[in-house]
Amino acid sequence: MSQKVSKEYVDVDYTLTHVPKSARKSWIPIFAVLLGFTFIVTTMAAGANLGTSLPLRDLITVLLIGNIILSTYVGVLCWISAKTGLNTILLARYTLGKFGSKWTSIILGGTQVFWYAFQAAYMGKVFTAALGWETYFVPVTMFWSLFMGAFAIWGTRGMEIVAYLSIPPFLFLAYKIPQISIETVGGVRELFAIEPTTTITFAAAITIIIGAFISGGTQAPNWARFAKTPKTAFSVGFLAFLIGNIVMAISGMLGGLVMQEQDMVNVLLQMGIIVWAMFILIFNIWTTNTTAAYSFGVAGAEFFNKPNKVPFVIGGLIIATIMAVTGIYEVFISFLTFLGIFVPSLGGLIIGDYLFNWRKSMPRIEEMNFRVIRSSNLIAYIFATLGAYLSSVFEIGLPPLNGILLGIGLVYVMKKIYNLLGIDDQHKTPSKTEDVKISG
Repeated sequence: MSQKVSKEYVDVDYTLTHVPKSARKSWIPIFAVLLGFTFIVTTMAAGANLGTSLPLRDLITVLLIGNIILSTYVGVLCWISAKTGLNTILLARYTLGKFGSKWTSIILGGTQVFWYAFQAAYMGKVFTAALGWETYFVPVTMFWSLFMGAFAIWGTRGMEIVAYLSIPPFLFLAYKIPQISIETVGGVRELFAIEPTTTITFAAAITIIIGAFISGGTQAPNWARFAKTPKTAFSVGFLAFLIGNIVMAISGMLGGLVMQEQDMVNVLLQMGIIVWAMFILIFNIWTTNTTAAYSFGVAGAEFFNKPNKVPFVIGGLIIATIMAVTGIYEVFISFLTFLGIFVPSLGGLIIGDYLFNWRKSMPRIEEMNFRVIRSSNLIAYIFATLGAYLSSVFEIGLPPLNGILLGIGLVYVMKKIYNLLGIDDQHKTPSKTEDVKISG
């Protein structure tokens, strides 16, 4: 009975296997989901924070460099996912082994549980403050947390509905904030003349732009794998993240620059668009939390090797809701620092492993006899992460970018070292397997 209900009400998400050609979708629904995913209030908040720290000319430079790096990273991961039909967690199984990939499930799934909890708490704070219901923070937060998570149980179709609904208010926001900002100071020339009240280095500013959504970008393959061709997946992933993040960040930057206010909610309130601000935040957090719940459901299903993600969505919702009402809001900055160090090198590792080991021929997952751990890539990940951390400590380059490049390069280096030492840590496959073949 439960199996029939699952098939009737929940999409087939191919959680533990390749997405077949028959299930591939056009670019429009995938673009809508990924674009909606990038419409996130924390990116706006990061933009507002930078808006008080740099003049507009420098803000534009930081915005373009940071988002081109991030969007290219996302696009490459999306290309690989559509080529193979696999989500991020399953790609990590090829990269790190059957047990090694569990770390990916923990870090990405755990990241999304934390992200969900933070945004549920944010929703509760905004809602109760606006309505004067501060004493009802806990029940209001619990309601929104459970309500938003229900859409993830519907699968990708449920997410498409939310994504479509979330786009119109953000198109309004993209127009309204720059308009009000320009009118407030008297013109575009006056925007460029505003002097910041705080300071930040270029490297730190670019790191904030990249780090604000590197975790979400690493999990974009969860939806891009449904694209009909790899080229489509790359284009959709690249453009969705480039457009979405620039719109969100520039809105926050201009608001923060003109109002010299780092809190994005206060910026919207000072601009006199409180009703639209509330409406926008509801749809914004609803969209991103739906995708977050979907992501930690997929991660949990892979971790326990179960085809049904729903129990893990429910379990994650319970944990996230408890975190949301018990003070998770206070450790947000520390969380972003953690993401900027540990996640980029993981994505770089997956890219490097595909380029140097599977690009010509990737056996289907059901034909694979996975090693427990691929030690060469695990060592590469450890050193790439260490390199990203040290570059942050000693202010060398951009830590997220360093993590990505080190992850890619060290896969090749460790492969050569293992070959010289005569160590074989490749997965075993039958002599005759059907490779994954997706055109484009």
